[in-house]
Amino acid sequence: MSVRVIFFASLRESLGRESVELPATPGLSVSGLLAALVPALGEGAQALLAAENVRVAVNQELAHTDLPLKDGDEVAYLPPVTG
Repeated sequence: MSVRVIFFASLRESLGRESVELPATPGLSVSGLLAALVPALGEGAQALLAAENVRVAVNQELAHTDLPLKDGDEVAYLPPVTG
């Protein structure tokens, strides 16, 4: 099972990468994905991605953190938009 994780705008710049593909275990939720990202992105990534104003979309729909992920899902982290 794998999940593709995409970072947009300032998150992409802060993390230094556009996306990462991770193997994921059955029952992994959006919130559990944060811990799985630490080995690939470092400790600072978890705090950055868990910020209150960052939104998460799964397969292009805003998602709650308790949503279970499935094989092939695309998870996007969206920073706040400024204008």
